[in-house]
Amino acid sequence: MREVEVNHEQPGPRHVPVLLTRADALLGPALSEPGAVYLDATLGLGGHAEYFLRTYPHLRLVGLDRDTSALELARARLAPYADRITLVHTRYDGIAAALGEAGLPATGAVSGILMDLGVSSMQLDEADRGFAYSVDAPLDMRMDPTTGPTAADVLNTYSHGDLARVLKTYGEERFAGKIASEVLRRRARKPFTTSAELVELLYDTIPAATRRTGGHPAKRTFQALRVEVNGELDSLRAALPAALDALRVGGRIVVMSYQSLEDRVVKQELATRSASRTPAGLPVELPGMGPEFRMLTRGAEKATEAEIEENPRAAPVRMRAAERVEVSR
Repeated sequence: MREVEVNHEQPGPRHVPVLLTRADALLGPALSEPGAVYLDATLGLGGHAEYFLRTYPHLRLVGLDRDTSALELARARLAPYADRITLVHTRYDGIAAALGEAGLPATGAVSGILMDLGVSSMQLDEADRGFAYSVDAPLDMRMDPTTGPTAADVLNTYSHGDLARVLKTYGEERFAGKIASEVLRRRARKPFTTSAELVELLYDTIPAATRRTGGHPAKRTFQALRVEVNGELDSLRAALPAALDALRVGGRIVVMSYQSLEDRVVKQELATRSASRTPAGLPVELPGMGPEFRMLTRGAEKATEAEIEENPRAAPVRMRAAERVEVSR
């Protein structure tokens, strides 16, 4: 996901993994241990995974992605490490089942986890996927193109109230109701099929003063539709507890978010698991009620200017990391 949408006119290097050096600094102490298992919950093109497999020769990878095209490209890229990888076609809330497919238990087996959230570089760069508002393409936006409704289905079938809710909640769009009304008016004449039709509507509907100061008028609506089509926030809410449970003591997780809605989910889950569960007011920590995790980052870390110059898509990233600790009994 993206809070500040990437510049599709200048997409930047396609194969530069976001914040790779910092991710290695955070995950490296856990991945360097014998028998370490690395779970890449958002494998994408396999850039992070390739680096970690090359850097840590005894590392085992379990890689997840909902996009079958991405999985095949990653499989080819990671072919030199074929004896150390298990790739699974699933959303990242399928972590427990993916670990089972790799012959691992769902809890306490993983050394390091990376979740690089949102739409991948490949999906952004392939115009026919419909993620980019700067290119006319079918209104698809599915990360897994083999299943589920498309963005066109949402626009053409949702009620005014449901469509306005999606735009306001997932896109934080001030003109959600006005846009929804115009969508219903235009779809009565002709169903939406392409991104250009939607972009034209948004230019016509969003006031000129807002268009001049609020960035591209389509960015919030496109974000909202993508989140809705892919169930991104629901998937993330289910995936995070499963990911944290999968870590062994000393295991580490790094999550990279690209917009405030998903970062808020990550922040809340990590804060809950990093806090004492002893009732407030008691003078001592109750056995088994101490924090399960400790934070490795102070707040959300952002990319440096040098990193953004190398990979412009790193600009909106927010990185949070935590380590599983022993809970006293």
